[in-house]
Amino acid sequence: RSLQIEILQTSLQTFKNLFQFQEKLRQQHEESMHRELEALLNTANKPEAEISRKDFDGFKKIFHRFLQVKGPSVDWAKINRPPEDSIQPYEKIKAKGLPDNVSASLNKLAVVKLNGGLGTSMGCKGPKSLISVRNENTFLDLTVQQIEHLNKTFNADVPLVLMNSFNTDDDTKKILQKYKHHRVNIHTFNQSRYPRINKESLLPIAKNMAVSGENAEAWYPPGHGDIYASFSNCGLLDKLIAEGKEYIFVSNIDNLGATVDLFILHHLMSQPADRRCEFIMEVTDKTRADVKGGTLIQYDDHLRLLEIAQVPKAHVDEFKSVTKFKIFNTNNLWISLPAIKRLHEKNAMDLEIIVNPKTLDGGLNVIQLETAVGAAIKSFNNAMGVNVPRSRFLPVKTSSDLLLVMSNLYSLDAGSLTMSKRREFPTTPHVKLGSSFTKVQDFLTRFESIPDMLELDHLTVSGDVTFGKNVSLKGTVIIIANHGDRIDIPAGAMLENKIVSGNLRILDH
Repeated sequence: RSLQIEILQTSLQTFKNLFQFQEKLRQQHEESMHRELEALLNTANKPEAEISRKDFDGFKKIFHRFLQVKGPSVDWAKINRPPEDSIQPYEKIKAKGLPDNVSASLNKLAVVKLNGGLGTSMGCKGPKSLISVRNENTFLDLTVQQIEHLNKTFNADVPLVLMNSFNTDDDTKKILQKYKHHRVNIHTFNQSRYPRINKESLLPIAKNMAVSGENAEAWYPPGHGDIYASFSNCGLLDKLIAEGKEYIFVSNIDNLGATVDLFILHHLMSQPADRRCEFIMEVTDKTRADVKGGTLIQYDDHLRLLEIAQVPKAHVDEFKSVTKFKIFNTNNLWISLPAIKRLHEKNAMDLEIIVNPKTLDGGLNVIQLETAVGAAIKSFNNAMGVNVPRSRFLPVKTSSDLLLVMSNLYSLDAGSLTMSKRREFPTTPHVKLGSSFTKVQDFLTRFESIPDMLELDHLTVSGDVTFGKNVSLKGTVIIIANHGDRIDIPAGAMLENKIVSGNLRILDH
C-alpha cells in the first residue's frame, strides 16, 4: 500500500513539474511576444503607434488565450440540438405583420457591411466590394441603392457603416466620393491589424510597422469577430447610440441576399423591454453545398455557433451531415448596440479562437489567430436564430456564383436581387465553371452575352469553352473541352439536357 502511495505521489509530482514547465514556457512566449510588439511600435510614427497600440492590446488578449487553450474548443458529448423555440421559422415572424410606423423602427437601425476582403480569389485587385456584379453595378453600388431606397420610401435615416481592413480602406474611401449626393449617410471604420506569427517561434514575422515591401505578408485582418472591439475603439458605437440607434444589421458585403428585412426588425422592436432579444442570427436550411457552414447548437445552456474549425477530426463527417445539423449560419446578424457596449466594457465577449495556418510565398509557415462575429451569440441575452428563406443567402464567392447573379434568373430592383417570377421553381441551379473561368476578366471574355438560364437545373463547364450571343441552357448541360481542344457554343444555340464534348471552333470569315 505504501508503494502505491509512493507511485501516486511521484506521478503527482511529475504532473506538477510538467504543469510548471508548461506554465513557464507560456510565460516566456508571452514575454517575448510583448517585447517584440513593443519593438515594432517603436518603428512607427506617433499617430500610427497610437492606433496600433490599441490593435496590439487586442492581439495580446487573443494570444494569451491561444497559449492557454489546447485541443478542440468543444466537448462533443456536451453538444445538443437547440431547443425548438430558440430557432423560429421566418414565416412565424412574418405573420406578425409590420408596425404602423415603419420609419420609427428604421430610425433605430444602422446597416453594417463587412468590407475587409480583397477580390484576389476571383482574380481581381483591390476590395472585393468594387467588383461589378450586375449592369455595371458593384457590390457597394447595390448596397447604397438598397439603403437609399429604404430611406426614401419610408422617409427614414438608416446609415451605412463599412468595416474596412487595412487592405481595403484607401480604395474604398476614394470611391465613397461618388455617393455624396445619395440619401444615405456613410461611415467607415477600420478593423484591427494583427501580426502574423511564425508557427515555430510564435513571434511576429514583421520587421517594422510598414505594410508594404518585405512586410507585405506580415499582417492580417483578424476575422469579422473583431467588429466588437474595433467598432467600440473607433468611437462609432457611442456615436450611433447617441443618435438613437438600437440595433445593427451586420452582413457580408458579397451576400446579395442580405437586405434589411422589415419583419425581423419589427420582431426585435416589439419585444418587451425586460425580454429584449439582443442577438438574432439568420440561419437557413443546409444543402450539400453548405456542409462546411457554421451551425447553431445548444451548449452549456446557451445557444452557440459551432464552426468546422472547432470540430474534433473524428466528428467532422457528423458535422457535415445534413441530418444531424440541418441549418447553417448565413452571417446575417441583428445585434443590440447597448448590449455590445455592455459586453465590451465588461470584457465579457468570449469568442472562440480560430487558428488559421498559412504558408507564405517563400514557404514560411505562419498562423493567424481569428474570431467570428457570430461566435458572440452565446454572450447576448435572449439570443435566437431565425430560419430564413434561402433567398437571403446569395453570396458571390466564385465566377460560378457571378454567372447566376448576372443572369435572367434574377431581376434587379432598387439594388435588390430577387428570383425572376418567370422561373417555375424557386431553387437555384447548380453551376460549376472550370478553372478557365476563375478570374473575372477571363470569365467575361468567354461570354458574348450571359445565357438564358431560366429553365436550367445544372451546368458544368470544363476546359477552353466560349459562349456566343443569346445562348439558352435548359435542364442539365455538361460541356467538356479536353486538353488542347476548344468548344465555341454558337450564337443562338439552345442546349437542353445535353452533353457537349470534343472540339468545335467557330471563326470569323
